Amino acid sequence: MGMTNQLLAASHLTSLSVAGVDLPVADSMKVLGVTLDRRLTFDNHVSAVARSCNYHARAIRHICHLLTQDIAQTLAGSLILSRIDYCNAVLYSALSGTIQKLQRVQNNAARIVSQAPRRSHANSLLQELHWLPVEQRTMYKLAVLTYKTRQTSVPEYLSRHITTRSSTRSLRSSSAPLLQVPFRRTSFGKRSFSTAAPSVWNSMPTSVLNCDSLKLFKARLKTHLFSSISG
Repeated sequence: MGMTNQLLAASHLTSLSVAGVDLPVADSMKVLGVTLDRRLTFDNHVSAVARSCNYHARAIRHICHLLTQDIAQTLAGSLILSRIDYCNAVLYSALSGTIQKLQRVQNNAARIVSQAPRRSHANSLLQELHWLPVEQRTMYKLAVLTYKTRQTSVPEYLSRHITTRSSTRSLRSSSAPLLQVPFRRTSFGKRSFSTAAPSVWNSMPTSVLNCDSLKLFKARLKTHLFSSISG
């Protein structure tokens, strides 16, 4: 039975019998602050994050006229962006509607920090604040995590899922350390770390992949992601 059929069958379960005791099946559960739903859409998780961020955004808006932009940006970073970024790697290839919930939160934060009108275009404000949009932040997190794992081979439970591509006809591979992307039939499988990490890694230019320090890697990676938006 395929993954999709398994999830469909499981969605109709209301309880499981364990040692003769019927245990109710929950629609979702929270693990390390991340809400997991039955189909791993993360929609409930994102909605909870958005509510929390909007609460803090309203608080910052009330006092923003008393703050310098630097202080307002620091507050937004610690109270809003930190929540958007927490465990955001699980949102790789999530539905666009789910990502847009967080993007609206970030856009609102950018307008508040910049003291711009509520209907002003957010893209230029994000550029001025040097904030990557939500989807690019997810790619940034995955790429940095992959770089660290390749450099240190830890944690082992992630390192074992990263394999350097041994042979390819691509001329780019002669100078870039490309990774093996395992074949996955389902969209759920393609969102796993073993597939998502090398997919994001291989999409980066050689100038980013060949960095010899984490600091340089982060700087070039962010520059590349910003250029990919404007391009």
